[in-house]
Amino acid sequence: TYTTDTKSREENKKTIESLYRLSVDIKKIRRLKEWVLLQDVAYVKEIAGILQEMGADETAVANILECCPEAILHTPAEINSQKALWQLVCQNEKQLIKLIEQFPESFFTTEHHENQKANILFFQELGLKNNIITRFLTSAPNIFYNPVEKTKNVIETLKRNYLSLGGSDANMKIWILKLLSQNPFILLNSPNAIQENLEFLQKNGFTDHEVLHLLSKLKGFIFQLTPTTMQKSMVFSKNVFKCSDQELKQLVLTCPALLYYSVPVLEERLEGLLKEGISIAQIRETPMVLELTTEIVQYRIKKLSALGYDIKSGTLESLNGTKKDFEVSYGKIQSKKERPIFNPVAPLSIED
Repeated sequence: TYTTDTKSREENKKTIESLYRLSVDIKKIRRLKEWVLLQDVAYVKEIAGILQEMGADETAVANILECCPEAILHTPAEINSQKALWQLVCQNEKQLIKLIEQFPESFFTTEHHENQKANILFFQELGLKNNIITRFLTSAPNIFYNPVEKTKNVIETLKRNYLSLGGSDANMKIWILKLLSQNPFILLNSPNAIQENLEFLQKNGFTDHEVLHLLSKLKGFIFQLTPTTMQKSMVFSKNVFKCSDQELKQLVLTCPALLYYSVPVLEERLEGLLKEGISIAQIRETPMVLELTTEIVQYRIKKLSALGYDIKSGTLESLNGTKKDFEVSYGKIQSKKERPIFNPVAPLSIED
C-alpha cells in the first residue's frame, strides 16, 4: 500500500531524473498518478531494463511507464516472477511484450501471485487454450486473484448443474469451456448464487431443457443476475405484453434479454420504439428488437425510411440482429428498390 498524502511530501528527484532519461512524459504522470513520484523507493532503471530485455524499444518503455507508472514501485524480483507467470501461456517474449504494452495494469498487478499461478495451471488442466487464458489475463485479471479452490468449486457447480439439467457427459467439457471463454466473469460468482438462479428459473416453470437453452443463449450472464432482478423484469414484461405465464415463458425463450436487462433498461428501449410509431403488438411479435439500444434502433429506422420502407406497417425483422445482419437486410431492401421495372436486355420495338 502506497501513501497518497501529497501535502507533506516532495517528488523523488532520482525517480524524476530516471524517467526523464527514458523520455517519459512526467507531466502526464503528475496529472494522473502524482503519488507514484512521491515514493521514497522506485525501480525505474531496473523495470525499464527488464522490459528492454524482453524486446521493448524506447518508445514502448516510455508508453508503458506513462500508462502504468506504479510499475516502477515493484521490485525487479516481483516483475521477473510475473514475467515467468505470463510466459506459461505466452508463445514467446515478443507476444508477451505486446500484451504488456496493451494491458500494462493487468501485468503489473503482482499481488495474489500464488493464486494467479494456481489458476493458470488449473485452466490449462481444464483444457482452456493458452490464447484464451492470455485473453483472461488481460481482460478479466481479477478472476485469477481468488484462491484456486473457489474457481474449482464454481466449475464443479456448473458441471453438476449441466448434468442434472440433462446435459451429457460427452458434451460437458465443451459446454464448460465455451461458457468460460464467452464469459470468464462467471468465476466471480459464488456457487450458491449460481444454484439460486437456476432454481428460480425452474420454479418459474422453465423445463430443464429450457434452462439449459437459456444458459447457453445468455452466455452465462444469467449468473450475474439475482432472482429479485429477474422477477422484476419478468413482471414488467408480463404487464407490458399483457400475456399469460406460458406466453411470457415463450417470449423469454425467444428473447432472453427480457430476463437479462433491468426494468429501467427495458422501459427506456420500449419507450424509444413506441416513439418511432412501433406498436406493442409488433414488439411482441419480434421481441429481439429489445436487445438493441435506442440509438441503434433510431439509426436503423432512419436508414430504412430513406429507402421508403415504412417500419410502422411492416415487420421489425429488418431492424434485428447484429450490424452485419442489418447490413444484409438493408442491402436486400435496397436492391429490391433499385431493380429496374423493365428488362434492360429485352429488345426495344422501334418504329421506322
